[in-house]
Amino acid sequence: MLEEILNYGAVFFGSMFKFVLGPVYGAAAELSFFETFIFSFLGMMTTVTIFTFLGDSLREKMVAFFRKDKKLFTPRNRKLVRVWNKYGIIGVAFLTPLLLSPVAGAIIANSFGGSKKKILTYMAASACFWGIAYTVILNFFGNIFF
Repeated sequence: MLEEILNYGAVFFGSMFKFVLGPVYGAAAELSFFETFIFSFLGMMTTVTIFTFLGDSLREKMVAFFRKDKKLFTPRNRKLVRVWNKYGIIGVAFLTPLLLSPVAGAIIANSFGGSKKKILTYMAASACFWGIAYTVILNFFGNIFF
């Protein structure tokens, strides 16, 4: 029983910080598709919800902690602005599990002024899509890696 709880916790907390870690931990622990998907989804959405509703003070502290004396106009920042201007919250939500972490995706979405309802809706849709994709890939091809 304790081992199952620890496995679920690993999937949940892994997905909170880097989404792909949840399905990887789930496949390594040989959890079912449903268990891996649900805890990965819940992990990402917990992070997105916290960063969306805790407000500006938490985001400002996180940005200040990670961005000490860094340039404002970097190629990466320009790409993020370009993605936001072209695709909006949908583009950021789609790229969050793929390239960004849930923390970074939530901070970016909130920093550019997306509405809370849209952020949660599109991030949930993205977490569902990528959760299913990663979990299917790792369940079917995970025996190659694990």
